Amino acid sequence: MKLGKKIGWTLLILFLGLQLYRPEKNKSESNNLQPFLVETNPPPEVEAILKASCYDCHSNSTNYPWYNQVAPVSWWIADHVEEGKEHLNFADWAQYSNKKKDHKLEEVIETVESSEMPLDEYTWTHEEARLSEAQRKAIMAWANQTRAMYQLADLPK
Repeated sequence: MKLGKKIGWTLLILFLGLQLYRPEKNKSESNNLQPFLVETNPPPEVEAILKASCYDCHSNSTNYPWYNQVAPVSWWIADHVEEGKEHLNFADWAQYSNKKKDHKLEEVIETVESSEMPLDEYTWTHEEARLSEAQRKAIMAWANQTRAMYQLADLPK
């Protein structure tokens, strides 16, 4: 057998073997976003933007695309989701202190304003997650207004 065929078969066997090892999916029965939505009261437009552009990586439940069934893409997506949840998990909002909520909203403003979020890798395959300038401004206005609520709550009485 020629060297090229041996390498090809070896790579095919490795690729097929990789399919047997799947990362855990980000699917939780307790993905309760209600505390976040009730407390921060985003306008319907902002709520729709958050759903389309943020929740897949920043909540406890991800809507996975078909290509997530193929390793190593499944590992790459799992890593992105895990990292996103480390920075901000809307489903954990009720457990954050007012100071932390204020800080998280400050980070939302910074990353949306600088176009860091949503990630380009996400918007390549989720066109609906790409934010227009008007959508960016709506998110930032809502986040600034909500931050003021947390800043007032932390003032000495």
